[in-house]
Amino acid sequence: MAIACRVTLNTPSDSRHASIPISAWHVGGKLLSIYSDMKLTLDEVRWGVIGCGAVTEKKSAPAFNKVEQSQLVAVMRRDAGKAQDYAVRHGVPKWYADADVLIDDAEVNAIYVATPPSTHAEYAIKALRADKPVYVEKPMACNYAECLVMNHAASAAGLPLFVAYYRRSLPYFLQVKALVEAATVGTILAVNIRLTQSPRAADFNTDNLPWRVRPEIAGGGYFFDLACHTLDILDFILGPISNAQGCCENRGGLYDAEDTVAASFQFENGVIGSGFWSFVAAESSRADTVEIIGTKGSIRFSTFAFTPIVVDDGRTLNEYLPPNPENIQLHLIAAIVAELRGLGRSPSNGETAARTSWVMDRLVGNRN
Repeated sequence: MAIACRVTLNTPSDSRHASIPISAWHVGGKLLSIYSDMKLTLDEVRWGVIGCGAVTEKKSAPAFNKVEQSQLVAVMRRDAGKAQDYAVRHGVPKWYADADVLIDDAEVNAIYVATPPSTHAEYAIKALRADKPVYVEKPMACNYAECLVMNHAASAAGLPLFVAYYRRSLPYFLQVKALVEAATVGTILAVNIRLTQSPRAADFNTDNLPWRVRPEIAGGGYFFDLACHTLDILDFILGPISNAQGCCENRGGLYDAEDTVAASFQFENGVIGSGFWSFVAAESSRADTVEIIGTKGSIRFSTFAFTPIVVDDGRTLNEYLPPNPENIQLHLIAAIVAELRGLGRSPSNGETAARTSWVMDRLVGNRN
């Protein structure tokens, strides 16, 4: 059964893609593939970054210059002084205070959108309409409906759209995936997630709350910022989630967004999942665990702490701890550059990322 509704975004005046029937892209609980006919080959990928904030300092932007046939050539931030400072510190040739100018720069042939989620769709669609492939930060957008609009724009342009779910390329999570696929703990039955944190100091500043707890900017609270990583990597390891429901509430009263979420879900392959997230818990309750339970044992790992992967196969306990690269997005960026050069395929794109946004919307009661 198709889910029929329409989505309207504050995008440029060209109305060809501003209002799109979701039923055209989401049928029977599955997002239709939009990447089968993508044709693009670049000899060299020359990146322009929109939004050079904290995530770009070490996690992502330096990696653009560490991948063969890839370089960072321009950055943009609305504060011209901060844009110039970033460019000088990182040796970037060009800087701008206007995203449109960066997108129109002929030397830039690929765009990385590293702004908060509320502007992901706007900038991604502008770049795609300018015939430039896009790499956008996670979560893909504020909600699933915006993801569909972005994917429609990518399909209309015939260009790829990538999303920064970089855990899909990290050796740590590839190890977990390999253990599952090797049936190390037998047939997988269920997965359980727990992420509990205490409030951050900034959460108490009601006059200047972090953007990550402002739904109009982030789509929700810390759940949207952090849970997406776990849900996406489980999509990568176990396959798509086909059914999800949850309860969410604000228990701490520090801001308007949800701060506590409980969930149950099921994967297409029948594996059952549950999860609990809270961002107002006592420090003594802090946890970051994912446990995959099989007929012969279990695999335990973390999403953020990178604790050793512990495998109990019913006979022995084994631990694995593959190293991370200095720039955590390096391996995914290398895969994206390879795809743009016609030499490979990125494990994270608009199609896979939209599935994660669909699950999060279901868990907090957004039924798009």
